[in-house]
Amino acid sequence: MVVGLHHARLQLLPWVRWAPWRGPRPAPERIEATIAELLAARAPGTTICPSEAARVLAGNGDFRPLMQAVRARAATMVSRGELEVTQRGVAVDPLTTRGPIRLRRPTERPP
Repeated sequence: MVVGLHHARLQLLPWVRWAPWRGPRPAPERIEATIAELLAARAPGTTICPSEAARVLAGNGDFRPLMQAVRARAATMVSRGELEVTQRGVAVDPLTTRGPIRLRRPTERPP
């Protein structure tokens, strides 16, 4: 049995819902750059909502279909140590966490 792309995405990323995107998708590098730019504009220790990045990327269009891509790129940035995903102020695993999340720059950890 061949699993469709839609089904495979839901299995890999169970915390997101598939939503079709009309128009060209932003490049992964652009998504990451947008997240980094939004965080750079904030004070250290503050967070952004992934929807803020999706709204910037969507321009005047509907941002909701981009939420899956933004969360996926945030997970990639977490795996490289460039970002932390939090829920209620606590760092969480972006691939298993359900519900609202926030993004922040990594906090300094003592050696």
